[in-house]
Amino acid sequence: MNTTHLLYLHGFRSSPHSTKARQMADQVARHHPGVHFWCPQLPPSPRDAMARIEAGLADWPRASMAVVGSSLGGFYATWVAHQTGCPSVLINPAVDPARDLARYIGEQTAWHDPHERFFFQSEYLGELQALDRRGQPPAGPELLLVAQGDEVLDWREMVARYPQATQIVQPGGDHALSDFPAYLARVVAFLQLD
Repeated sequence: MNTTHLLYLHGFRSSPHSTKARQMADQVARHHPGVHFWCPQLPPSPRDAMARIEAGLADWPRASMAVVGSSLGGFYATWVAHQTGCPSVLINPAVDPARDLARYIGEQTAWHDPHERFFFQSEYLGELQALDRRGQPPAGPELLLVAQGDEVLDWREMVARYPQATQIVQPGGDHALSDFPAYLARVVAFLQLD
C-alpha cells in the first residue's frame, strides 16, 4: 500500500527547519501533494517527544503511514516503526544515544538558532534507554542511508545495528548527509508515496 501519511523526525539540537526536513517537505509538497506530511518540533525530553508523536499519530492510518528520521530522529523513528509496524527510513541514525549524549548534559543551543537554548537533563539518558529497540527484529521495512564520512556517529555501528535493512552506504559524506537530494528518488521509491 502507498504511503499517505509521512512523519519526519529531526535530530538532536535540530528542528523542522533542518535542511533535510525542508527538502523532504518540499519533495512531498511538489510531487505528492496528497500525502499528509508532519515534522514536529521535538522537546528535549525523549519521553515528552514520544508523547507528542503518539498524540499526533493517534488518528493516522497504520497501514499507509511511514517515518523518516535523521540522527537521534532515526533512533526515534525505529521506536515509532516498532509501535506502528510502518516502514522507516533511517538517515545516519543514532544507535546508542544514551551513551553518545551523556557528554551533552547541561545547557545546549539549537543548531538553527543559537539564541534558542534548552537543557539536556541527566534523566533523559534513562528515557532514551527505555526507547531502545536493539536486538528486536524490525516491525516493518527499513531503508538505512549511511555516510562513511559521518563525523559524529560511527557508520559501522549503524550498518551492524540494522542488518535486515536495505542499506545504502555512501563513501565519504558527512553527518548532515549534505547530498541528501541525490538520494531523494530512492527514498521516495522506498516509501511508495501516494
